[in-house]
Amino acid sequence: MDNKKWFKEAKFGMMIHFGLYSILGGEYKGKYMDQIGEWAQSYFRIPNKEYHALAKVFNPIYFDANEWVKTAKDAGMNYFVVTAKHHDGFALFKSEASSFNSVDATPFGRDIIGEIAESCAKYGLKLGLYYSQTQDWAHPDGCGFSYTPLNVGNMNWGNNWDYTESDRVGYYRCFEEKIRPQVKEILTNYGDLCLIWFDNPIEIEEKYSVELYNMVKKYQPNCLINSRLGNGACDYTSAEDNEIPDDYMGDMLYETPATLNDTWGFKPTDQNWKSAEEILTIKSHLNERGINYLLNVGPDHLGRFPAKAIETLSGLNSK
Repeated sequence: MDNKKWFKEAKFGMMIHFGLYSILGGEYKGKYMDQIGEWAQSYFRIPNKEYHALAKVFNPIYFDANEWVKTAKDAGMNYFVVTAKHHDGFALFKSEASSFNSVDATPFGRDIIGEIAESCAKYGLKLGLYYSQTQDWAHPDGCGFSYTPLNVGNMNWGNNWDYTESDRVGYYRCFEEKIRPQVKEILTNYGDLCLIWFDNPIEIEEKYSVELYNMVKKYQPNCLINSRLGNGACDYTSAEDNEIPDDYMGDMLYETPATLNDTWGFKPTDQNWKSAEEILTIKSHLNERGINYLLNVGPDHLGRFPAKAIETLSGLNSK
């Protein structure tokens, strides 16, 4: 099927935010964060030495890729997008470019992306991979240092709590040492991908956006690329988080990424869950306007979907 045709027909997908931040759950040293859980390292300004030590206890023994994917399938979803690497730099796949990953740095020792890829093939869901191409708080040259606004007013885009100007050479070093090789790894190691979901272009230069776009097309010609790669190098538009447009998109490829509660990464203090009825109302509104609905779940540190998330998703079957 034509890659644009399948996207138009897909209508509904699941997004997963899962990583070391799932261990913290938005809590650190007796304090709770009032923002999205996957940004915990920036919110609390946790030094890499301490944050990276979380990998030593990352052991999601209840993680079951088949269960995750089947839950999405049963809820009527047609594609599955998971965070291969988020802003903290921790990868859920085996990487030769950085040992800071779920295989080499943790007691779990498993390639989570690989297992999800197998499950998507088993259940007939298309697989997309999220990759943070500009921000990498584990690398001194990740982007975000000169991007002036703070995320939601109080979180730095780049890791300026560990690194100073004297530590930084330029984003090109991060790109060459980590970003480029890891993007190649996810494009070549996990079979056919329906899309690559880049995020937060902030200060990335056009040449890097173009190189990543061309790399995706070289290794996966039918793989779509979202607009958050930056600089106009994209195949479809990602709306703002939880944005519900009223406009009809016509032939445009458009997608709204949205949360089941108010966070992307697991945060047990956030109990503002949407009901199945609310989800179906939003889905109908978006789909009628030609917009896909990419609905996120943040599993806990053991690899379990929160009970309220399962309750809502299960309720979609009976409506």
